[in-house]
Formats: sequence, C-alpha cells, structure tokens
Amino acid sequence: MSVEQAYIDRVIAQLPREATLRAQVALELQSHIAERVEHGHSVEEALRQLGDPIVLAESYLAAVPLIPASFWRRAAAKLLDVVVYVGVCAPVVLVVVYRYQFVIAVFVGAFLAAISAVYPLLAEYRYGKTLGKHWLGLRVVRESGARISFGQSVVRQLPLALEIFWIDVLFALFTEKSQRAFEILSKTRVVVATEDQS
Repeated sequence: MSVEQAYIDRVIAQLPREATLRAQVALELQSHIAERVEHGHSVEEALRQLGDPIVLAESYLAAVPLIPASFWRRAAAKLLDVVVYVGVCAPVVLVVVYRYQFVIAVFVGAFLAAISAVYPLLAEYRYGKTLGKHWLGLRVVRESGARISFGQSVVRQLPLALEIFWIDVLFALFTEKSQRAFEILSKTRVVVATEDQS
C-alpha cells in the first residue's frame, strides 16, 4: 500500500462506517494530493501540508450537522433492541427447557444474558448503532461526529454493569444534546443519521 493510500485510509477510518461521505473524502484527498504533486511537491510534502489525518477527518465532519436524537426516539430504539433480543432468545431458551433439563436452560439463559451486555458495546463500536438505532435512524458518534473508539463504547455501557442505568438515563432529559451522564464522560452522543450517514 502506498503512503498516500495509507494516509487516506487513516482519514477515512475516522468517518462513520456507512457514510457516502467516505467516497467523497477519498476522491477529494486524492485530488488534493495529485494537485500538490503536479506543482512539484513530493507525496510526503503533500501529506504534511494536509496535516494530521484525525484532525483532517474532523474538519470534514464539521460540515455535517449533528442533530441530537430526542429522548423518546432513543428510548424507542432501546425498546426495539430489547424486544428483538427477547424475541430471538426466548424461543431458544424454551426449546432447551423442552428438549433438555432445566439446569441446562439456566446456563443457556445466563449465556444469552451475557451476550445481551456485549451486543450494544460491539455494535456501537463497530457500526455506530444497534439494530434499534438503525431502524429509527440514529447513530452513536464522538462529539466531533467521528466514529467512537472501543474504550468510548465500554464507558457508554458502564451504567448497565454498575446498575445505575436509570440515574444515567435521567441526564438525557436535562442536557442540551440529550446526553446521558456516561455519554458526557465518554464524549459521545446519539444523533439523527443524515442521508450521507445512513
């Protein structure tokens, strides 16, 4: 992989995963680099002029408006996630209870409960959204609009592990950007996905 492509990939990695913005930014960066090379600069000089890839990505994201998701839309997305998860897991547990012993069903239920804790963490880190958020047109982003890191995803899920979810949720009713307390700590927020991001 060329130095130029590695730089572009580092910029693109900061953008929302499904954004059409990625293709536009990649083309624009290739154009800027090619233009500087035509004017006698080396590729390395051109990349230095463009600056830090993370800062550059955030400058592109600054042009995309971040519309905070309402408390009720977020609550509906969470409810959808729970309904879908229970709808998938309940039949599995019932089949295990029916075909096997109750003790095995308890272990299967505990395993599925553990997965329910990991699912939002991985889905928000990897895709910026869970199924419920996807269906309601929401996305989890950093304050700048960039993709969240794994650490930020973990901090967002801590209220469930610490059993203080309801206290955390109450913050969303009173903050300007409808952020939960642990979203403020993790410097993340839930926004309405624009056409470019969905």
